[in-house]
Amino acid sequence: MKKRILSLLVVLTTLVSTMALTSCHGNVDPMPAFKVPDSFDDSKQYEITFWAKHESNNEQREAYANAIAGFQQLYPNIKVTIKEYTNYNNIYNDVITNISTKTTPNVCITYPDHIATYMTGENVVVPLDELMADSRFGLGGSEVRFDSVSKGEIVPEFLEECVIRGKYYAMPFMRSTEALYINKDLVEKLGYEIPDVVTWDFIFEVSNKALKKDSSGNYKVNGQKTMIPFIYKSTDNMMIQMLKQLGAGYSTENAEIEIFNEQTEQLLYMISENAKTRAFSTFKISSYPGNYLNKGQCIFAVDSTAGATWMGTDAPHIDIAENALVDFETVVRPIPQFDVNNPQMISQGPSVCIFNKEDPGEVLASWLFVQYLLSDSVQISYSQTEGYLPVTTSAQKSAEYVDYLSRAGERDANGNVVDLYYDVKIAATKLLLDNIENSFVTPVFNGSTSLRNAAGQLIEDVAMDTRRNKKIDEIYMEELFSKISSLYRLDQISAGEMYKKKITSLPVESVVLLASVGVAAIGLGTAVLVEKIRKKKRDNP
Repeated sequence: MKKRILSLLVVLTTLVSTMALTSCHGNVDPMPAFKVPDSFDDSKQYEITFWAKHESNNEQREAYANAIAGFQQLYPNIKVTIKEYTNYNNIYNDVITNISTKTTPNVCITYPDHIATYMTGENVVVPLDELMADSRFGLGGSEVRFDSVSKGEIVPEFLEECVIRGKYYAMPFMRSTEALYINKDLVEKLGYEIPDVVTWDFIFEVSNKALKKDSSGNYKVNGQKTMIPFIYKSTDNMMIQMLKQLGAGYSTENAEIEIFNEQTEQLLYMISENAKTRAFSTFKISSYPGNYLNKGQCIFAVDSTAGATWMGTDAPHIDIAENALVDFETVVRPIPQFDVNNPQMISQGPSVCIFNKEDPGEVLASWLFVQYLLSDSVQISYSQTEGYLPVTTSAQKSAEYVDYLSRAGERDANGNVVDLYYDVKIAATKLLLDNIENSFVTPVFNGSTSLRNAAGQLIEDVAMDTRRNKKIDEIYMEELFSKISSLYRLDQISAGEMYKKKITSLPVESVVLLASVGVAAIGLGTAVLVEKIRKKKRDNP
């Protein structure tokens, strides 16, 4: 019996160990933790890949190209190859796919929520604390070949957004927030004046008033067959900001999910009420809000400040036929608020992370490029492409940038709007600049991306189901909360995150061994029990 049990123990231990080792992102041999090298080898050729996102904006492509060219002049032994995306989720999905094969990019435009998921693999993303503080190659380092910004020159609020589990895992690249783009002409035609800070009550009151039609079936406010008064592009941000403004639960730093609460339910009833009248719609239901705004078919459009060049009569980038464009005055305001004396708006925009590689010199080359992205020339040129705000005070306070902001609405000798100084874009930029202290970010953890998606899905489902004439009541809300929690596995996030925190202090090999021994011990106990039962049956036939 003992021999059989021993054999079973060996088999179980071997099997479980093999399964555990091969299940972690398929990464049997994780890379060692990165250490800053003693020197940078100028004679060695490095090739680094940069995965970047742009707003289908040629000026942004040009800004990236100029940044790469400028960096390679300073470091001719570092070749930077860019791969361009138009969607953050595509970058995220590609990174997740490539982690298991160790083919991640060197540098990646991303969000902290995404990085938290990348970090579930061992030593996948490089913590930047040592690199930042290095006297030679760190921020403001003595051996950096350009005017590298110091840590103190990065806006503190933006830098803190890149802290995950107590360490810096990214550098901020650009910052934006959401803005309310308003057709002033239509608001005034309805008999209203636009306040400095717009409330949700104001938005919905004006929007519902805009739904009146004439005897021909045209909307009185615009004389057209189509009118969607209020369209919100990012419903995840909508829900997150509403909850923040009310001081209601969303999530905690410990990955505790709080979104399924009474305040969320009341917000969804309000959304349903206005979706029923067709005063409110979303991007997923109706399409891009800027297109409706520019056709005079929308009064209030909420979108990122990073999309400002698509908003308004004189917008440099327009997705509609020119003959459909309506002439109107565009006003930019903060997103709607519940408390005008305590405005709250989300801080967003791309950050940059670095992926670990076998060669520390390759990682150092990537870090030097990331620092170059924070230099004044790159920060200013890229921020001017949209309603982005540079993340460094050195760029914000530079004479070039101050002059840029002062020239809002400038026209050329023929009276045409100069795209660089488009007033709506600059107004959107100033909105964040004036409200940095009123901006916030949500807690970051493995699963926070799923929670964000769930927040938007709550609004989308309620709005769509209301349009389908479903009854929106307490029973509906209970079923909706349960469905969304299950769909995005939110009931698994807290437990999984807390378990992970308990074992992160142990090497992967130790965790695997403990798991193997535990399972094998269970197998051993089972074998002993089975043998005892068999023996008892033999002794007592």
